[in-house]
Formats: sequence, C-alpha cells, structure tokens
Amino acid sequence: MKVVINSDYGGFGLSEEAIRRYAIKAGLKLIESGPDKYGFTHFYRNELGEDNYFTDRDIPRDDESLVAVIEEMGEESWSRYSELKVVEIPNDVNWCIEEHDGLEWVAERHRKWY
Repeated sequence: MKVVINSDYGGFGLSEEAIRRYAIKAGLKLIESGPDKYGFTHFYRNELGEDNYFTDRDIPRDDESLVAVIEEMGEESWSRYSELKVVEIPNDVNWCIEEHDGLEWVAERHRKWY
C-alpha cells in the first residue's frame, strides 16, 4: 500500500495545480475562488458555499488518485510549506499518520491509555 506523508517540518499541503489534477483523477467537480488578499485560491465542490468547501487535508492519504498525483508531479505537487513523499507499507498494517510540527511518519496503530 502507498501512503502520502509530509517529510519535512511545516505540514501536509498540495499545490493549487496538484489539487486541480487530483480533482480530475478523482472525478470531482471543483469551483475555484480567488486568489484572496493573501494569494490563496479556495476550492469548492460543485458550487460556491461554505458547506461545499474542499480542502486537501480531507483526502485520505492512501487515496490512489492522490498517490498518482504526487508520483507524477513530484516537487510541483508540494504546497509552499510541504515536502511530500510516497511511503510504501505492507497491505495488512493498521496504520495512522503521526507528526511533530508538521513532519509526518506512518505508524502502526496500537492501543494507548492516558
């Protein structure tokens, strides 16, 4: 199984072009708004409206379309604060993504008590 992680401090994020390519591969209709006063373009599913806001952080990290975009675009898929890479893990692992200050790794889930 392939999983996308952010391999540097800063946090996961896709470039605007990567979001556009992801939408095409995943069969999503996204509407763009912006850039806003900070230079960011915002994306919405099907039509403008807060209920339809689309964020790359909602994409499952093992999504085949996401993995394909990262592998095809390389550095061009990264947002200004990310450095994305694809990690391969065994299919039978119950996994999660853990992070520290945006630097991520794939970990096997286990039980915790606090």
